[in-house]
Amino acid sequence: MTRSIMIQGAGSNVGKSMLVAGLARAFANRGLSVAPFKPQNMSNNAAVTEDGGEIGRAQALQALAARRAPHTDMNPVLLKPETDTGAQVIVQGKRFATLRARDYAKAKPQLLAPALDSFRRLCAGVDLVLIEGAGSPAEINLRAGDIANMGFAEAAGVPVILIGDIDRGGVIAQVVGTQYILPPEDAARIKAYAINKFRGDVSLFDEGLVEITKRTGWPSLGVLPWFADAWRLPAEDVMEIRSTRGGAFKLVVPRLNRIANFDDLDPLSSEPNVSVEIIEAGTPLPGDADLVLIPGSKSTIADLAHFRAQGWDIDLTAHIRRGGHVLGICGGYQMLGREINDPDGIEGTPGSVPGLGHLDVVTVMKPEKRLALTEAVYLPTGDAVSGYEIHLGETTGPDCARAWLGVGPLDEGAASPSGRVRGCYLHGLFASDKFRAAFLADFGVQTGLDYSDSVDQTLDNLARHIETHLDLDMLLELAEEPAL
Repeated sequence: MTRSIMIQGAGSNVGKSMLVAGLARAFANRGLSVAPFKPQNMSNNAAVTEDGGEIGRAQALQALAARRAPHTDMNPVLLKPETDTGAQVIVQGKRFATLRARDYAKAKPQLLAPALDSFRRLCAGVDLVLIEGAGSPAEINLRAGDIANMGFAEAAGVPVILIGDIDRGGVIAQVVGTQYILPPEDAARIKAYAINKFRGDVSLFDEGLVEITKRTGWPSLGVLPWFADAWRLPAEDVMEIRSTRGGAFKLVVPRLNRIANFDDLDPLSSEPNVSVEIIEAGTPLPGDADLVLIPGSKSTIADLAHFRAQGWDIDLTAHIRRGGHVLGICGGYQMLGREINDPDGIEGTPGSVPGLGHLDVVTVMKPEKRLALTEAVYLPTGDAVSGYEIHLGETTGPDCARAWLGVGPLDEGAASPSGRVRGCYLHGLFASDKFRAAFLADFGVQTGLDYSDSVDQTLDNLARHIETHLDLDMLLELAEEPAL
């Protein structure tokens, strides 16, 4: 019998994704077959799956925690914001439409069926499905047609655990207020609660737990202390991207408005001899950077305009003149070229815009998205590189003759004549230890980090942390067979 339970938050960013990852590893360590599931996610940090689609990066991490291959059924609806009011809608791994927020609200009811289909398939082969909600069920203005929180819990017939974030303050009001504001039938689905991100002596909140339980009638699963190593795991939310202080080698990353697939930075942030500095809008690129990395973007042309609006184009030119190095990945690669052509208006008004001009290449946007898990070779050393491609557009030009990655019979990427400006479409390449070591060795940086092992060890540490502080036996008892 497959059982399932849904983790919902009393607010956004309460730590649901991290908690589900830790729970997945904890129950997998107990010998259960576990699968993560999130009916609707919103993120530009996506992962490519073996079945040829894309899901939220958080669900890929949760799959890793559960020791399962990521699959599109784990995140059947993915929203990838392109503007402040619109997003590309991915359904079961493939592009469904690009919709404004108001139009998406109208489309939600027809997306419940594929979400339930994916959930049924996922349930067929496992002991436990851990479902992650999105945002908070307390956003009752979004309840009609909901597929992310209580709407899905109702349709699938699954119980709910509510998570509060004490780090933000007011956690008693978060949890109690959620029960107060929910319709009675939704509140009845919540079977227990837990408190996350406590700093200090958890016993100091004993009276708080008594008050919450007295006012809601819900039992407590416990208080989870702050997990200090959370930064070692790939982040999903763009707001979680942060600078990390390491060694003398300074890698600078301008924060783009629609930055995408920023997990490229995680292995570099973990390197003890590398400092990663995230540059916010309105702040110049530092003059002492060793390498400027322009990351991926969900809206390359708009982010190129944003890049110029900060004066970063001038800073980048000065950096190169001083002998500095530049790497562009995916959208950042496209920006470094001479021109970006968008004849079909995929990213807005049809036309062409000049690129930054540091690579002699031209990109043409095309409607077909390339999604692929890719094995490559770092041509200067022959080291293996694993990664993924997830992009629109094709890039060609003279600098492609200096490609630095070999992908099957083809070459990938481009480099300037000096070799100090490079670009490629391959995301996730820095997770390959030998390539990362060879790349950094060109700058005199030594590394001995085994990144995949460090992520796996952190997941094990997170699982032990959760086992120590939360009542997982109660949580498992509360899980029920879905009413499908």
